[in-house]
Order: sequence, then C-alpha cells, then structure tokens
Amino acid sequence: MTEAAAAPFFDVLIVGAGLSGIGAAWHLQRGCTGKTWAILEARAALGGTWDLFRYPGVRSDSDMYTLGYAFRPWTEGKAIADGPSIRRYIAQTARDNGIDRHIRYGHKVVGAHWSSIDACWRVEAEHDGQRVWLRTRFLAMCSGYYSYDEAYRPRFDSEDAFAGRIVQPQFWPAGLDYRGRRVVVVGSGATAVTLVPARARDAAHVTMLQRSPTYVVSRPSEYGFAQRLRRWLPARAAYALTRWRVIVESMLLYRVARSKPELAKRRIVEMARHQLGPGYDVDTHFTPGYKPWDQRVCVVPDGDLFRAIRTGRASVATDRIRRFTPEGLLLESGKLLPADVVVLATGLRIKLLGGVAITVDGKPFRPNDAMSYKGMMVSGLPNCVMTFGYTNASWTLKADLTAAWVVRLLRHMDRKGQDVAVVHREPGVEPEPFLGFTSGYVQRARAELPQQGSRKPWQVYQNYVQDMLTIRYGRIADGVLRFGRKGALP
Repeated sequence: MTEAAAAPFFDVLIVGAGLSGIGAAWHLQRGCTGKTWAILEARAALGGTWDLFRYPGVRSDSDMYTLGYAFRPWTEGKAIADGPSIRRYIAQTARDNGIDRHIRYGHKVVGAHWSSIDACWRVEAEHDGQRVWLRTRFLAMCSGYYSYDEAYRPRFDSEDAFAGRIVQPQFWPAGLDYRGRRVVVVGSGATAVTLVPARARDAAHVTMLQRSPTYVVSRPSEYGFAQRLRRWLPARAAYALTRWRVIVESMLLYRVARSKPELAKRRIVEMARHQLGPGYDVDTHFTPGYKPWDQRVCVVPDGDLFRAIRTGRASVATDRIRRFTPEGLLLESGKLLPADVVVLATGLRIKLLGGVAITVDGKPFRPNDAMSYKGMMVSGLPNCVMTFGYTNASWTLKADLTAAWVVRLLRHMDRKGQDVAVVHREPGVEPEPFLGFTSGYVQRARAELPQQGSRKPWQVYQNYVQDMLTIRYGRIADGVLRFGRKGALP
C-alpha cells in the first residue's frame, strides 16, 4: 500500500485558517455533525491576512459589521478595525467553538490529486520539511486569492544606489525605525492610504507617490447608529440590524456609482476637495481617470489620510519613478524626492486555489481553462469549492454564503447516496473575465484565473442579495451540478 493510499481520511479538509476557513469550519460542524474534518494551515498561527500583515496601522478597509461573521457579533466600538483586533476576533471565534483543536499548523498544501475510482482527494502537504499525505472526500479551498510568499515587486533603475532602505508591506521588517525619517510610500491602494497616516505621526515626512490617483472616501471609524442599537437591543439583534443596514446602503451606493458614474465621480472628488481645503490640487492627486468601482474605492477612517496631508505631515506626488539615487527617487518630471525609507506598496500577486498543483484522474488541472459556477465551484473540479469574496463589499459576506452552501451540498449528497458533485462547461455559454476590475493585480493574473459565463449559473455576481437568493435558497440539483458514484466522473 502506498503512503498516499494509507493516509488519514477526512470527510472534509479545509485549506486555510483565516476568516474564510474558520467560518467554513463553524458552518460545517454545526450543519454536518458527525463528519470528520480538519483545517490545514501553512503558517504557525491562524488569522490569514490578519496574521500575515504587520505593517504600521494595518486595518481593514471594510466595516466589521459585514467583514465579521453573520453568526458572531462584532462588539468592539470601531467599525473600521485594526489588524490585531480582527485577528483576536478570528481567534476567539475558533477558540469558543472548539475549532482551534482541528487546525494542523505548518501544513502547506502543495498538491491535490483527485481519483474518480475512489471518489477521493489525495492531498499532499509539506510539514517540518517532510511530505505528508491526507485523504478527503471534499476539499474546501479557503486560502484567499493572493500569494503569501510573494508580492508584486517591480524593479527600478539604480535601486542599488539608494543609501536608504527599501521594504514591502507584506514582509514588514520587525523593529524598523522610521521615526524622524523621510518616508516615501510607492502606491495608491488600500495599503498605501493606510500606511501614510499611520507613519506620518512619527516620521519627519511621508510622501505617497502614485502613478495615477485612486478614489478615496472618508468614513467614520465608529458608526453612531450601531452604538445606539447596542444600547437598545440585545447584541445579536443589534448586530444583525446594523449588518443589514450597511449591506443595503453599500449596495445602493454601488448601484448609483455604476449607473451614474459621472455623478458619483463628481461627488467623491468634491468630498476629497472639502477634506483638503481650498488651494489643494485635487484634480491632479485625487481625480482618477476611470469610473468609480472599475477599481476598488479606498476607505480612510475619519479622514486620517486627508488630515495628515492638511497638517503638512504627509503629501502626495503624482508622477513616475525614473530611477533611484543615493538621496531618494528621481521622478520623470525631473523632481528629486528625498527619502530615507521607501515602501513599495505596489500590489499583491494573485494566486488562486492556494497555488496548489491539482490533477484530476492524473491530468493537470488549469484554472484558466475552467469556468466558475456561482462563483464557488470550478468546472471540471469534483468535490471542491473555492471561497472568493466580493470586490465591492466585504469578503466574508460571500464566504458565509459559500460555507452554508457547502453544508447544503454535503447533506444533499448524503441523502441521495451520492459520492461526487461536479460541473462541466456548457455549450453556448460565452466566457467573460472572472473579475471586471481594471486594477493592475487583476490584469496581471488574467491568465491564471478561471472565467465566468455570460449567463447564470456561471456568472459571478457582485451583489449579496442576488447571491443570497441564488446560493442560500436556490436548488442544489439545478440540472447543471451533476452527481454520481465512485468509478467515473458524472
């Protein structure tokens, strides 16, 4: 008997112990009692993104009433929470529900191999320098959407000439002292707009260097209506009402932005102008050349980025890097931007399905050849669900729906005595990009992402209510999802 064939067997293996993985485990143990399961986590601690990122001021750009779990109220005051608070929330959820006892830390999944004869996945992981095999009936990929090991890192001319230090937010060096130093943050996304005000408190000056502007919106870090509801109602009821109010408001604002982009653009730019005061060049630094939500809109709690700029502790430069110099950065405009520390907040590198090497009956599986089913399954990949959140709302909203659907699917299969669930691409369904974003990290990963289709159930909605109706209440046996027994793919 081979090592893989003799490996421990689980009904479900969850890959990743971040927000998605812990949520999936909660739904599984509540809805599928008696099933065996485990979580494989490559790192030494749970938390996913919120354990990985340790740069100053790290926080979510989504509110915790929707980034939090539907089943566990967020009770802290701040709606826009910092990274350590989010990590504690995840850890407490795992601990209070006994989920932490099922996590196998230091298990990096590198391969997953489906056998139709056995209706089983053989999962290959690296642990303490050794290869470890596990078997599972069902695989839940909750490993996020980007590489933890590699960020997008453009190379610039004459970097070696720079006398200061170059760092990346994803790999923030412990003990980095930037007090009293001149800091340049290269980038204009969520990480950059978080770093700039956080470092402006102690640095001599912080400059956000961007090639082009991003939409930036100020939101209160605490929601007054949420605090009032907590005074009047039990915690769960207050949380549920707050959650739905935020969901509905966000959906309405998104619909307006997409249906009336010029109106939305004008309003967002006007808000930035109001925050920065007369005389500031908002047209250059805070007026993007694309429509709102063609890329993600950045949120700054209590306008902290704008406040740092108003006080003179931070500034924005909209330009391109020509080369590094010993003193800093020489820009295409000819301006020299002095720096002691340069932070390259230049983006993530997408890695779908955890970058795992997958085979189906001995044949390599390529996600780009496949089509996404309801944004959860991928054509040709049996007994496997991937969790992928929203681009225009909180990740956890879709993660919760996906986890609950997995429970429905497994219970349906048990009732019908079925071993395999799989979808296959249908003729006549035109392929479309999986994500409609124009962001650089999405465009760079097009060849690695699956596609979505021109009609349901192959479309990836960016709409929680539409997904809720489709995923939570739609039929499992919808005629597209196929079921079968051991021996061959249905």
